[in-house]
Amino acid sequence: MKRFLSYAIIALMALAITSCSSEKRKKALLPNISGHAGEVIVVIDKGDWEGAVGTTLRDTLGQDCKFLPQREPLYSLVNVIPSGFTNMFQIHRNIIVVNIKNDVTEPGVKLRQDIWAKPQIVISIDAKSSAEAVELIKDNSRLIISALEQAERDRLIANHKRYEERSLAEVVTKMIGGSPHFPSGYKLKKQTEDFIWISYDIQYVTQGILIYKYPVVESENMMSLDNILAENSEMLKANVPGMFEGTYMMTSEFARPSIEYMKFRGRDFAELRGFWEVYNDYMGGPFVAQAFYSKDGKYMIFMEGFVYAPKYDKRTYLRQVESILYSFEWAKDEKKEDK
Repeated sequence: MKRFLSYAIIALMALAITSCSSEKRKKALLPNISGHAGEVIVVIDKGDWEGAVGTTLRDTLGQDCKFLPQREPLYSLVNVIPSGFTNMFQIHRNIIVVNIKNDVTEPGVKLRQDIWAKPQIVISIDAKSSAEAVELIKDNSRLIISALEQAERDRLIANHKRYEERSLAEVVTKMIGGSPHFPSGYKLKKQTEDFIWISYDIQYVTQGILIYKYPVVESENMMSLDNILAENSEMLKANVPGMFEGTYMMTSEFARPSIEYMKFRGRDFAELRGFWEVYNDYMGGPFVAQAFYSKDGKYMIFMEGFVYAPKYDKRTYLRQVESILYSFEWAKDEKKEDK
Protein backbone atom coordinates (compact mmCIF):
# COMPACT_ATOMS: atom_id res chain seq x y z
CA MET A 1 0.00 0.00 0.00
CA LYS A 2 2.81 2.42 0.95
CA ARG A 3 4.60 1.53 -2.28
CA PHE A 4 1.40 2.22 -4.24
CA LEU A 5 1.00 5.64 -2.57
CA SER A 6 4.62 6.48 -3.32
CA TYR A 7 4.12 5.60 -6.98
CA ALA A 8 0.91 7.66 -7.05
CA ILE A 9 2.61 10.72 -5.54
CA ILE A 10 5.51 10.42 -8.00
CA ALA A 11 3.03 10.12 -10.87
CA LEU A 12 1.13 13.22 -9.73
CA MET A 13 4.36 15.18 -9.37
CA ALA A 14 5.44 14.13 -12.83
CA LEU A 15 2.05 15.14 -14.22
CA ALA A 16 2.28 18.54 -12.53
CA ILE A 17 5.80 19.13 -13.87
CA THR A 18 4.72 18.03 -17.34
CA SER A 19 1.67 20.31 -17.23
CA CYS A 20 3.81 23.21 -16.05
CA SER A 21 6.36 22.60 -18.79
CA SER A 22 3.58 22.28 -21.35
CA GLU A 23 2.10 25.62 -20.23
CA LYS A 24 5.51 27.29 -20.50
CA ARG A 25 6.03 25.87 -23.99
CA LYS A 26 2.56 27.06 -25.00
CA LYS A 27 3.30 30.61 -23.81
CA ALA A 28 6.71 30.58 -25.46
CA LEU A 29 5.04 29.87 -28.80
CA LEU A 30 2.53 32.73 -28.50
CA PRO A 31 3.01 35.63 -30.93
CA ASN A 32 3.93 39.09 -29.71
CA ILE A 33 1.11 41.52 -29.03
CA SER A 34 -0.11 44.09 -31.53
CA GLY A 35 -1.82 47.46 -31.19
CA HIS A 36 -0.89 50.86 -29.85
CA ALA A 37 -0.14 51.70 -26.22
CA GLY A 38 -3.27 52.93 -24.46
CA GLU A 39 -5.60 51.14 -26.90
CA VAL A 40 -8.25 48.60 -25.81
CA ILE A 41 -10.25 46.20 -28.00
CA VAL A 42 -13.80 45.80 -26.64
CA VAL A 43 -15.54 42.66 -27.94
CA ILE A 44 -19.26 43.25 -27.56
CA ASP A 45 -22.47 43.10 -29.62
CA LYS A 46 -23.23 46.30 -31.48
CA GLY A 47 -26.51 46.84 -29.66
CA ASP A 48 -24.87 46.67 -26.24
CA TRP A 49 -21.96 48.83 -27.40
CA GLU A 50 -24.39 51.55 -28.48
CA GLY A 51 -26.52 51.07 -25.36
CA ALA A 52 -26.02 51.31 -21.60
CA VAL A 53 -23.15 48.81 -21.41
CA GLY A 54 -21.08 50.64 -24.00
CA THR A 55 -21.85 53.99 -22.40
CA THR A 56 -20.68 52.69 -19.02
CA LEU A 57 -17.45 51.34 -20.51
CA ARG A 58 -16.79 54.65 -22.29
CA ASP A 59 -17.52 56.61 -19.12
CA THR A 60 -15.10 54.37 -17.22
CA LEU A 61 -12.21 53.91 -19.65
CA GLY A 62 -12.77 56.89 -21.94
CA GLN A 63 -12.87 59.48 -19.18
CA ASP A 64 -10.37 62.33 -19.42
CA CYS A 65 -6.89 61.68 -18.08
CA LYS A 66 -6.30 63.88 -15.06
CA PHE A 67 -3.60 66.56 -15.13
CA LEU A 68 -3.06 66.73 -18.87
CA PRO A 69 -3.18 70.16 -20.53
CA GLN A 70 -5.33 68.89 -23.41
CA ARG A 71 -8.29 66.52 -23.18
CA GLU A 72 -7.12 62.95 -23.74
CA PRO A 73 -9.03 59.78 -22.83
CA LEU A 74 -7.67 57.37 -20.25
CA TYR A 75 -7.83 54.67 -22.95
CA SER A 76 -8.75 54.64 -26.63
CA LEU A 77 -11.54 52.08 -27.15
CA VAL A 78 -12.11 50.11 -30.35
CA ASN A 79 -15.34 48.11 -30.70
CA VAL A 80 -15.25 44.68 -32.36
CA ILE A 81 -18.36 42.51 -32.65
CA PRO A 82 -17.93 38.86 -31.52
CA SER A 83 -18.20 37.45 -35.06
CA GLY A 84 -15.46 39.83 -36.18
CA PHE A 85 -13.10 38.94 -33.36
CA THR A 86 -10.61 37.13 -35.59
CA ASN A 87 -6.90 36.35 -35.23
CA MET A 88 -6.04 39.89 -36.25
CA PHE A 89 -7.73 41.28 -33.11
CA GLN A 90 -7.00 38.35 -30.78
CA ILE A 91 -3.31 39.23 -30.59
CA HIS A 92 -4.03 42.77 -29.36
CA ARG A 93 -2.34 43.88 -26.12
CA ASN A 94 -5.51 44.86 -24.20
CA ILE A 95 -8.81 43.05 -24.70
CA ILE A 96 -12.16 43.29 -22.91
CA VAL A 97 -14.68 40.55 -23.80
CA VAL A 98 -18.27 41.28 -22.76
CA ASN A 99 -20.38 38.12 -22.71
CA ILE A 100 -24.09 38.76 -22.05
CA LYS A 101 -26.24 35.60 -22.19
CA ASN A 102 -29.10 34.11 -20.20
CA ASP A 103 -27.15 30.89 -19.61
CA VAL A 104 -24.17 32.57 -17.90
CA THR A 105 -23.65 30.55 -14.71
CA GLU A 106 -20.96 32.63 -13.01
CA PRO A 107 -21.47 36.38 -13.55
CA GLY A 108 -18.41 38.46 -12.77
CA VAL A 109 -15.22 40.11 -13.98
CA LYS A 110 -12.22 37.85 -14.63
CA LEU A 111 -8.62 38.80 -15.42
CA ARG A 112 -6.45 36.55 -17.58
CA GLN A 113 -3.03 36.92 -19.15
CA ASP A 114 -1.40 35.76 -22.38
CA ILE A 115 -4.36 33.95 -23.91
CA TRP A 116 -3.70 34.60 -27.60
CA ALA A 117 -0.47 36.62 -27.45
CA LYS A 118 2.11 37.91 -24.98
CA PRO A 119 2.33 40.04 -22.91
CA GLN A 120 -1.46 40.37 -23.05
CA ILE A 121 -4.25 41.25 -20.62
CA VAL A 122 -7.74 39.87 -21.26
CA ILE A 123 -10.65 41.05 -19.11
CA SER A 124 -13.87 39.03 -19.30
CA ILE A 125 -17.19 40.51 -18.19
CA ASP A 126 -19.81 37.77 -17.95
CA ALA A 127 -23.43 38.70 -17.20
CA LYS A 128 -26.95 37.36 -17.69
CA SER A 129 -28.31 40.74 -18.79
CA SER A 130 -27.20 44.17 -19.94
CA ALA A 131 -28.31 45.67 -16.62
CA GLU A 132 -26.16 43.17 -14.74
CA ALA A 133 -23.18 43.94 -17.01
CA VAL A 134 -23.54 47.66 -16.26
CA GLU A 135 -23.48 46.98 -12.51
CA LEU A 136 -20.46 44.69 -12.84
CA ILE A 137 -18.53 47.38 -14.72
CA LYS A 138 -19.44 50.06 -12.17
CA ASP A 139 -18.63 47.85 -9.17
CA ASN A 140 -15.31 46.72 -10.67
CA SER A 141 -14.24 49.93 -12.42
CA ARG A 142 -11.16 50.37 -10.23
CA LEU A 143 -10.13 46.74 -10.81
CA ILE A 144 -10.53 47.07 -14.59
CA ILE A 145 -8.56 50.33 -14.78
CA SER A 146 -5.84 49.04 -12.46
CA ALA A 147 -5.44 45.82 -14.47
CA LEU A 148 -4.98 47.75 -17.71
CA GLU A 149 -2.62 50.27 -16.10
CA GLN A 150 -0.48 47.54 -14.59
CA ALA A 151 -0.32 45.62 -17.88
CA GLU A 152 0.77 48.73 -19.79
CA ARG A 153 3.28 49.61 -17.06
CA ASP A 154 4.78 46.11 -16.89
CA ARG A 155 5.36 46.06 -20.65
CA LEU A 156 7.24 49.35 -20.47
CA ILE A 157 9.29 48.22 -17.47
CA ALA A 158 10.23 44.99 -19.27
CA ASN A 159 11.49 47.06 -22.20
CA HIS A 160 13.40 49.39 -19.87
CA LYS A 161 15.20 46.40 -18.40
CA ARG A 162 15.85 44.86 -21.80
CA TYR A 163 17.42 48.03 -23.20
CA GLU A 164 18.73 49.55 -19.98
CA GLU A 165 21.27 52.35 -19.66
CA ARG A 166 22.94 50.69 -16.66
CA SER A 167 25.43 53.46 -15.94
CA LEU A 168 22.56 55.73 -14.85
CA ALA A 169 21.33 53.23 -12.27
CA GLU A 170 24.80 53.16 -10.74
CA VAL A 171 24.80 56.95 -10.35
CA VAL A 172 21.34 57.04 -8.76
CA THR A 173 22.01 54.05 -6.48
CA LYS A 174 25.12 55.72 -5.11
CA MET A 175 23.01 58.70 -3.97
CA ILE A 176 19.81 57.07 -2.66
CA GLY A 177 20.50 53.32 -2.29
CA GLY A 178 18.39 52.17 -5.24
CA SER A 179 17.34 53.20 -8.70
CA PRO A 180 14.70 52.97 -11.42
CA HIS A 181 15.57 51.23 -14.70
CA PHE A 182 16.36 53.83 -17.37
CA PRO A 183 15.94 52.80 -21.01
CA SER A 184 18.55 53.52 -23.65
CA GLY A 185 18.54 57.15 -24.78
CA TYR A 186 18.28 58.71 -21.33
CA LYS A 187 21.33 60.74 -20.36
CA LEU A 188 22.69 62.32 -17.18
CA LYS A 189 22.10 66.06 -17.42
CA LYS A 190 23.02 67.25 -13.92
CA GLN A 191 24.44 65.73 -10.76
CA THR A 192 25.14 67.19 -7.31
CA GLU A 193 25.52 65.62 -3.89
CA ASP A 194 21.75 65.46 -3.37
CA PHE A 195 20.20 66.07 -6.81
CA ILE A 196 20.19 64.20 -10.14
CA TRP A 197 18.58 65.22 -13.44
CA ILE A 198 18.26 62.58 -16.16
CA SER A 199 16.68 63.41 -19.52
CA TYR A 200 15.61 61.96 -22.85
CA ASP A 201 15.49 64.66 -25.53
CA ILE A 202 14.30 64.44 -29.11
CA GLN A 203 12.90 67.12 -31.40
CA TYR A 204 9.87 68.80 -29.74
CA VAL A 205 9.79 66.27 -26.86
CA THR A 206 11.59 66.15 -23.51
CA GLN A 207 11.02 63.46 -20.91
CA GLY A 208 12.85 64.20 -17.69
CA ILE A 209 13.44 62.41 -14.39
CA LEU A 210 14.44 64.47 -11.34
CA ILE A 211 15.69 62.65 -8.25
CA TYR A 212 16.72 64.26 -4.99
CA LYS A 213 16.95 63.64 -1.26
CA TYR A 214 16.70 65.77 1.87
CA PRO A 215 16.97 65.07 5.63
CA VAL A 216 13.95 63.93 7.62
CA VAL A 217 12.78 66.29 10.36
CA GLU A 218 11.30 64.16 13.14
CA SER A 219 8.87 66.84 14.34
CA GLU A 220 7.24 67.28 10.93
CA ASN A 221 4.87 65.20 8.80
CA MET A 222 7.29 64.58 5.95
CA MET A 223 4.66 62.88 3.79
CA SER A 224 2.15 65.75 3.83
CA LEU A 225 1.49 67.45 0.51
CA ASP A 226 2.43 70.90 1.84
CA ASN A 227 5.80 69.74 3.17
CA ILE A 228 6.61 67.82 -0.01
CA LEU A 229 5.72 70.81 -2.21
CA ALA A 230 7.71 73.24 -0.05
CA GLU A 231 10.88 71.17 -0.43
CA ASN A 232 10.13 70.60 -4.10
CA SER A 233 9.87 74.34 -4.71
CA GLU A 234 13.32 74.97 -3.26
CA MET A 235 14.95 72.07 -5.12
CA LEU A 236 13.50 73.04 -8.51
CA LYS A 237 14.43 76.70 -8.15
CA ALA A 238 18.01 75.82 -7.20
CA ASN A 239 18.63 73.06 -9.74
CA VAL A 240 16.40 73.37 -12.83
CA PRO A 241 16.94 76.69 -14.61
CA GLY A 242 14.86 77.81 -17.58
CA MET A 243 16.17 78.93 -20.96
CA PHE A 244 16.54 82.57 -19.92
CA GLU A 245 18.07 84.36 -16.96
CA GLY A 246 15.74 84.61 -13.98
CA THR A 247 13.61 81.63 -15.10
CA TYR A 248 13.35 78.27 -13.39
CA MET A 249 11.09 75.24 -13.14
CA MET A 250 8.31 75.27 -10.55
CA THR A 251 5.17 73.34 -9.65
CA SER A 252 2.24 75.15 -11.20
CA GLU A 253 -0.03 77.05 -8.83
CA PHE A 254 -2.86 77.02 -11.37
CA ALA A 255 -4.06 73.58 -10.19
CA ARG A 256 -3.02 72.11 -6.86
CA PRO A 257 -1.36 68.70 -7.32
CA SER A 258 -3.15 65.59 -6.15
CA ILE A 259 -1.62 63.16 -3.66
CA GLU A 260 -2.38 59.47 -3.11
CA TYR A 261 -0.66 57.16 -0.64
CA MET A 262 0.18 53.86 -2.28
CA LYS A 263 1.95 50.55 -1.81
CA PHE A 264 3.53 48.90 -4.84
CA ARG A 265 5.54 45.68 -4.65
CA GLY A 266 6.57 46.23 -1.06
CA ARG A 267 7.36 49.94 -1.35
CA ASP A 268 5.23 52.63 0.33
CA PHE A 269 5.15 56.07 -1.27
CA ALA A 270 3.08 59.18 -1.84
CA GLU A 271 2.22 59.68 -5.50
CA LEU A 272 1.75 63.24 -6.73
CA ARG A 273 0.27 64.37 -10.04
CA GLY A 274 0.06 67.89 -11.35
CA PHE A 275 1.49 70.49 -13.72
CA TRP A 276 4.92 72.08 -13.87
CA GLU A 277 5.77 75.41 -15.46
CA VAL A 278 8.72 77.76 -15.89
CA TYR A 279 8.68 80.94 -13.84
CA ASN A 280 8.62 84.02 -16.11
CA ASP A 281 8.30 81.87 -19.24
CA TYR A 282 5.59 79.98 -21.14
CA MET A 283 6.92 76.42 -20.89
CA GLY A 284 4.99 73.78 -18.96
CA GLY A 285 3.44 70.33 -18.92
CA PRO A 286 2.32 67.39 -16.74
CA PHE A 287 4.32 65.55 -14.10
CA VAL A 288 3.97 62.48 -11.89
CA ALA A 289 6.12 62.00 -8.79
CA GLN A 290 6.79 59.67 -5.88
CA ALA A 291 7.99 60.62 -2.39
CA PHE A 292 9.19 58.00 0.08
CA TYR A 293 11.62 57.36 2.93
CA SER A 294 15.15 56.09 2.41
CA LYS A 295 15.85 52.59 3.68
CA ASP A 296 17.42 53.89 6.89
CA GLY A 297 14.63 56.44 7.38
CA LYS A 298 17.04 59.38 7.58
CA TYR A 299 16.11 60.96 4.24
CA MET A 300 13.10 61.69 2.10
CA ILE A 301 13.54 60.67 -1.52
CA PHE A 302 11.63 62.42 -4.29
CA MET A 303 11.45 61.19 -7.90
CA GLU A 304 9.62 63.26 -10.49
CA GLY A 305 8.91 62.38 -14.12
CA PHE A 306 7.87 65.28 -16.33
CA VAL A 307 7.00 65.78 -19.98
CA TYR A 308 7.43 68.72 -22.33
CA ALA A 309 5.81 68.05 -25.72
CA PRO A 310 4.09 71.24 -26.94
CA LYS A 311 3.24 69.82 -30.38
CA TYR A 312 1.86 66.43 -29.28
CA ASP A 313 -0.60 64.65 -27.01
CA LYS A 314 1.08 63.71 -23.76
CA ARG A 315 -0.74 60.67 -22.38
CA THR A 316 1.73 58.12 -23.74
CA TYR A 317 4.80 60.20 -22.91
CA LEU A 318 3.64 60.65 -19.31
CA ARG A 319 2.93 56.92 -18.92
CA GLN A 320 6.46 56.21 -20.12
CA VAL A 321 8.12 58.35 -17.43
CA GLU A 322 5.64 57.04 -14.87
CA SER A 323 6.73 53.48 -15.66
CA ILE A 324 10.34 54.47 -14.99
CA LEU A 325 9.39 55.63 -11.49
CA TYR A 326 7.47 52.40 -10.90
CA SER A 327 10.49 50.34 -11.94
CA PHE A 328 12.44 51.56 -8.88
CA GLU A 329 14.25 48.84 -6.91
CA TRP A 330 16.42 49.03 -3.82
CA ALA A 331 19.97 47.81 -4.33
CA LYS A 332 20.40 44.21 -3.25
CA ASP A 333 22.29 43.56 -0.04
CA GLU A 334 25.31 41.57 -1.24
CA LYS A 335 26.18 40.39 2.28
CA LYS A 336 22.75 38.82 2.71
CA GLU A 337 22.97 37.22 -0.72
CA ASP A 338 26.30 35.61 0.17
CA LYS A 339 24.65 33.93 3.13
